Amino acid sequence: MTLLILAGLFFLTAVAYSAVGFGGGSTYNALLILSEMDYRLIPAIALSCNILVVGGGLYHYLRGGFLTINSLLPFIVLSVPMAWLGGRLPVSEQVFIGLLGFSLLVAGTQMLIKPQVTGMHKSLGKTGYWFTAVPVGGAIGLLAGITGIGGGIFLAPVIYYFHLAPARTVAGITSGFILVNSVAGLSGQLMKAGEYSPLEGWMQAWPLFLTVVIGGQIGSRLGAYHLPENWIKRLTAILMLYVALRLIWRWAGLTLV
Repeated sequence: MTLLILAGLFFLTAVAYSAVGFGGGSTYNALLILSEMDYRLIPAIALSCNILVVGGGLYHYLRGGFLTINSLLPFIVLSVPMAWLGGRLPVSEQVFIGLLGFSLLVAGTQMLIKPQVTGMHKSLGKTGYWFTAVPVGGAIGLLAGITGIGGGIFLAPVIYYFHLAPARTVAGITSGFILVNSVAGLSGQLMKAGEYSPLEGWMQAWPLFLTVVIGGQIGSRLGAYHLPENWIKRLTAILMLYVALRLIWRWAGLTLV
């Protein structure tokens, strides 16, 4: 896969994911893996793309009133240190691909079948919200740091399941969650000790960084102000499921050898 084709796919991914408040880290990871890039460099590039996409998108969700600190804080209290810890953990290629593939399979299935939420469900109350959000955020943060994603594709289905927020607020919360976890995970990735440092080849991916900035701005503007979300969610879910099956096939090949 040439860099030009990869950049085009990154652009399309950024447009689609940012329109629903995601960074696209899971798919960046998968595309980089399928392009035969060194797996040790992949999380740092994917997390950087996440930061560039959701950092710009967060402005639009804040401006539109779809995100408050009270709705976001419970999810990030534990997720940030866990994402940093996950980023510091060394994992083998087999474990990395397996975790990412099966995580994408679960998240893509949930995105495809979850119902649309039209209003806020307050039966949990403030205390229940915190007791639900803190452990969920911590678990997702750890997985996000290990695999090099922001975790939004796992958080959004949980918020929908508990009816914690309406659709555009979900997008705002996941954008903020992805941003802080991606920063924490990236710092862990770049601080890894050992013979190989991700920093060595990190800046060689600058064309990918440029394309996701442009794509992220287009998608976040559409998602925050104009575009209905349902069809984009279903299309991205189908893409996630396709890539997940490709990765699981590759994981199976590594496992059965």
